[in-house]
Amino acid sequence: MAPEIAKLGHVALVSTDLEKSLVFFKEIIGLEETTEIDGVHYLRAYSDFQHHTLSIEAGENAHVKHIGWRTKTADCVLGFKGLLDEQGIAVQEYPKGTTPGIGDSIRFQLPSGHTFELYYEVEKSKAASDKASILKNQVYKSWNKGISPRRFDHVNIHTTTDVDESYEFLMEVLGFNMREYVRGDDGILAGWMSVTPLVHDVAMIKKETLPTPARLHHISYWLDDTQDILRAADILKENNLPFIGPGKHGVSQAIYLYVMDPGSGCRVELFSGGYLIFEPDWEPVEWTLEERALSNTYWGDSVQDKELNNITIEAR
Repeated sequence: MAPEIAKLGHVALVSTDLEKSLVFFKEIIGLEETTEIDGVHYLRAYSDFQHHTLSIEAGENAHVKHIGWRTKTADCVLGFKGLLDEQGIAVQEYPKGTTPGIGDSIRFQLPSGHTFELYYEVEKSKAASDKASILKNQVYKSWNKGISPRRFDHVNIHTTTDVDESYEFLMEVLGFNMREYVRGDDGILAGWMSVTPLVHDVAMIKKETLPTPARLHHISYWLDDTQDILRAADILKENNLPFIGPGKHGVSQAIYLYVMDPGSGCRVELFSGGYLIFEPDWEPVEWTLEERALSNTYWGDSVQDKELNNITIEAR
């Protein structure tokens, strides 16, 4: 059987102002810190089960080191290495312990220039007793601090390279399913893809110009409902942080709010609603170039027109 990816795992972020980033992600967004080792802080939302979904460390230039994905079995990691070797793609192997909470892993670059990491083994760390939920199916207490999202949801990446090659790689080699896309005169300009019933675990957007070919547009954390998004807007306003939204996307039909980490420039989307895909014969939904504004913004602040939305950080 072909190897499979099970879910989105984590993002490794480098910040030029670590102190600001930690205040933002821990106190305002409300992520919990699993541990800190050698200056790297490992965070997760209150219902994320694996060791971390975000790591943050200090650096001279803000960027994303890699985006991690958990495979369905340990054998899948070796299976993907074989497929990548067949494609002539350079693969770096990392033994268990290289990243806390993660077993043996491999890293490689997509045609777009983004670095992905694949692994299976994870440490499902317990919360400290004073932070642990009384629910056996939840790690931390909910609403313990800040906005308090439930879980890590998706990533959105941008590139100036040939996106057709990247879409083909994501689907044919890594097994992603195209769920919705925007088609222009020269082919697909934006695609929303997933390995789960979500509309997208990853979105890839083609841009004509970027400071570097591979960029991160945003990471996303899930909130249970629209009222939680409105509460998040109050918390951001109280902390003098500018944001876009709330609004509703056409693609995914989800409610959104975007805010920027003042330490790294990493954009965070707070996300709720939308729909799930369970149909085995799902036909990807096509949006035309003329419909692109509607696909991005069904109602609310225009994601395309706001300055906050036009900033991206380098992904390596």
